[in-house]
Amino acid sequence: MKVAVAGYRGKVGSVLAAALAAEPEMDYVGGVTRGDDLASFLHEKRPQALVDFTRPSEAVHNALAAIAAGAAPVVGTTGLSSADIDKIETACHEKKVGGIVAPNFAVGAVLMMHLADIAAPHFDAAEIIELHHAGKLDAPSGTALSTARRLATRRGTDRPFAHRKAEKETLAGTRGGEEGNVAVHSVRLPGFVADQEVIFGLPGQTLTIAHRTTSREAYVPGVLLAIRRVTSEPRFFRALDELLGLR
Repeated sequence: MKVAVAGYRGKVGSVLAAALAAEPEMDYVGGVTRGDDLASFLHEKRPQALVDFTRPSEAVHNALAAIAAGAAPVVGTTGLSSADIDKIETACHEKKVGGIVAPNFAVGAVLMMHLADIAAPHFDAAEIIELHHAGKLDAPSGTALSTARRLATRRGTDRPFAHRKAEKETLAGTRGGEEGNVAVHSVRLPGFVADQEVIFGLPGQTLTIAHRTTSREAYVPGVLLAIRRVTSEPRFFRALDELLGLR
């Protein structure tokens, strides 16, 4: 199975490129980076899948170019809008190729969100703290935003979470951003890779569901799973949990 990586020199892309090169059933045909002629590369190498871990401004272009060349896009770049994802999905359907755009390819992170879904109906309030490396471009992370939206949907509009705001906020933004009455706090520091905590509260008790990433190798199993799936059937996925049968 021929696979290429867009962003192969990046922090995640370089790890994935090495993993793909070592995978017996996959043929890593090379990578592209910003400024390369992607169309020529795709025409020459003919990959069946293009893995993309680049920037939001590049990812949509890369995915659409891959689809046009008959390659399934596997997009782990975060910060894409709903309209961007819709555009990729439509192109996949028209070309009859599989594809996936996922906010997180770490299996543990997907299970963290699934467990948070289960807990959501039983607590009055929820807040999310996401912690990433200092070089991450978007805030909050795609995983945190997706989690907040899922929790709000799980609660429903008739019984939303309670988000108590400070009467006097002496430092703007201290209570975090808000999505569906779920406060989201972003931390950007050297030393982190990608961590997230979902904290639920009821009078007298809290529940914390946390996922820690110690290495970018955490994304490898999920990406391999996605490649195998989207190259075997012309179906589009918006999250890894669909592949894991969690929804």
